[in-house]
Amino acid sequence: MQTNWKISPKWEIKFSDELENIMLKTDEFFSNKYGYKIYKQNTSLNQLLQQAECDALGVCMSDGVSEIYAVDVAFHESGLNYGGLDETVARVVKKCVRTAMCIYGYFGVKKANIIFASPKINKQILYSLQPCVIDLNEMMLEMGLEFDFRIIANDDFLNSVLKPILEVSGNIADTAELFMRSYQMLTLFDKKEPKSIEKIEKEKRKIVSNAYQFSKEYIDNKNNQDEYAELKVGQIARIIMREILESGRVGADEISRLQSEKYSKDYLGLNYAALVKADSEYEKVRYYAVPIIINGIYYKLCSQWFEVPANDDRPLLIDWIRKFREK
Repeated sequence: MQTNWKISPKWEIKFSDELENIMLKTDEFFSNKYGYKIYKQNTSLNQLLQQAECDALGVCMSDGVSEIYAVDVAFHESGLNYGGLDETVARVVKKCVRTAMCIYGYFGVKKANIIFASPKINKQILYSLQPCVIDLNEMMLEMGLEFDFRIIANDDFLNSVLKPILEVSGNIADTAELFMRSYQMLTLFDKKEPKSIEKIEKEKRKIVSNAYQFSKEYIDNKNNQDEYAELKVGQIARIIMREILESGRVGADEISRLQSEKYSKDYLGLNYAALVKADSEYEKVRYYAVPIIINGIYYKLCSQWFEVPANDDRPLLIDWIRKFREK
């Protein structure tokens, strides 16, 4: 993984015509549908890509399968704001599109997970962003690209980003800066009166100590419990569960049960149905963009998997996989 990733001006751009087409189509689409100006007037492809930067770019590899993850994080204490609602939404969309264009244009890769994360996005901005992300995922699929764009914000950020960082902070040599930055973020979720410096230091020592013990025990337990210890629960769902579902090993009755919210909650720990038909009505932000084909029918797989102490879906997912992978 590389943090603060930027492109080099010496790199050669591939597929310039296709990238120009992506730029043109996204510009026209978001302007016509929402009135958003994604790119500044007269911005060239080279200018757009040269401005690209990403907080973290990494590759996860398992069984010969690699997945690219590109993450941008924005921390605005008063809530995400780049200068008004329209400008903020347009800026986030541009960041996501530009990252996808860089991955395709410089690496020749058509598939990646592109995440924009922020601990606090006000409802009006978030509600405006969500349909844009859905449209963006669908546009990329229509152009033959499998980029999965996601927004992680507010409670999702707390549960899937901030808490896991605090839990493993004991394995990081210098935790002071990490803790204080995390504490700043925690105050966004806690509206109570700010704590004194003494209380902050006490919490710091407690969290760092407990996090080290917990993370070591958790990793040891995870290694002993399943054979996918190197994968996060979301990756297990996207790679292993998807393969099993598409293989034909899962019967029609189970496919039907996976479309039930209650069954998915009881047996997989999900708050949403594990599967929905791609042509049905559902919350698209809760499902992976790339469809699953089961017996000729297109489905979408739920993306809301968590692996934190208060909400750990991993054991249930592993049990499900063991039940069906050998059939």
